[in-house]
Amino acid sequence: MPALAKTKLEGVIAGDDRAAFERDKRVHAVGMADDKALAKRALDVLVDSDRHHWSYQWSWLGVPIIQMPPDVIAVQEILWDTRPDVVIETGVARGGSLIFYASILELIGKGRVVGVDIDIRPHNRDSIERHPLARRIDLVQGSSVEGTTLESVKRLIPSGASVMVILDSNHTHAHVLDELRLYGPLVTRGQFLIVADTVVERIPSQAHRPRPWGPGDNPATALDAYLNECDRFERDAFINAKLLISSSPGGYLRCVKG
Repeated sequence: MPALAKTKLEGVIAGDDRAAFERDKRVHAVGMADDKALAKRALDVLVDSDRHHWSYQWSWLGVPIIQMPPDVIAVQEILWDTRPDVVIETGVARGGSLIFYASILELIGKGRVVGVDIDIRPHNRDSIERHPLARRIDLVQGSSVEGTTLESVKRLIPSGASVMVILDSNHTHAHVLDELRLYGPLVTRGQFLIVADTVVERIPSQAHRPRPWGPGDNPATALDAYLNECDRFERDAFINAKLLISSSPGGYLRCVKG
């Protein structure tokens, strides 16, 4: 090989390829999202694994998180990229998600998590409040759509803070739409609004785990309705394209207006 050509080749190999790597990720994510056969197989895996309660088998730093692993990784990326001052989540469950958000904020070096639930059971509260990351977490007990609950949440948001919101409580259309109208305005420009369990619209009714929501009445239908009346949010193309197996397909939105 001529010396000049060899030098150029070595430069390509040794050069900084980070920008190209990021572009390549996005190209492949779009291609994967367009692969209908792959999407069907992935949805089949999600439906079949749910019969074994797959999402219930994970924990974060010792506390059950009840999330699909791709969703956990995606939220980690979002938190690291956007660095919110406050993360609000409706639906506390066993508390693992709150611990997860708090752990990433701890690494960032700032931020608080606000967990809202109509029923924070004593053993779940104990798991959260005894955790080493509890100092970054505030719990608000009450219905997420009650005015008094919302006011309690607002009091925990410092003036000028950047705010991210995750909605993961009651998954009926009416409840999620109410939450979107109440908590959507709290999300600040550049931050994310995540609507969980939009996959309910794409899967059969869960006979093994009866719920008051299902196809036609779920977070996805509520989100579609909200986006028809609010222009502050856009679905994040990259995040939604690459999830493949997710509880929240199409549910990751970035706030584009103040």
